[in-house]
Amino acid sequence: MENKNYYSKISFFDRYLTVWVLLCMAVGVTIGKLLPMIPTFLNQFEFANVNVIIAVLIWLMIFPMMLKIDFTSIKDVSKNPKGLFVTWIANWVIKPFTMFALASFFFLVIYQNILPEEIAREYLAGAVLLGAAPCTAMVFVWSSLTKGNAAYTLVQVATNDLIILVLYAPIVALLLGVSGFTIPLETLFLSILLFVVVPLVLGIITRTTIIRKEGWIF
Repeated sequence: MENKNYYSKISFFDRYLTVWVLLCMAVGVTIGKLLPMIPTFLNQFEFANVNVIIAVLIWLMIFPMMLKIDFTSIKDVSKNPKGLFVTWIANWVIKPFTMFALASFFFLVIYQNILPEEIAREYLAGAVLLGAAPCTAMVFVWSSLTKGNAAYTLVQVATNDLIILVLYAPIVALLLGVSGFTIPLETLFLSILLFVVVPLVLGIITRTTIIRKEGWIF
């Protein structure tokens, strides 16, 4: 009964998130096939291989989560460091490299007779880019579902968002270099700027302004 009540607290959108993702993928593929002029138009807004339109859409998606991050919580990092060490090691020492190993095994070995090598390496690059980036949104969701310590979750998220600014580009560059797929460093750093720094700074400014004016927090 407790699990059912807790499950009922999940919003309709969050509960069927997988369905929305699949629908968006289907719509995107359909548009690419039937209306190729739309992707061609959107590709005009690229700088250093980063699409600015996609960046804006991602801001809209992750901005609500950025509002929840309280960087003043970092002062509590020493209160329970063991859990943080586990999180940091899993996110930055284990996960990127296991993602790379699994992706290499499937795309370059299991599917080598199905996928052309060039496409397989592009898929591998995508897996590396995803595998090296912790998902801030899902941390909040999992913490909520498991009735975790909200304050401790904020510490984990805040520290990981600071670490990603330093380690993401070197790890991705290393793994892509090993796979023989090269991405310009300006593309990596611009991606960090657009997809992490900008929404993070906007979230901090907005959160601070609302707390100062309205006296409440998220």
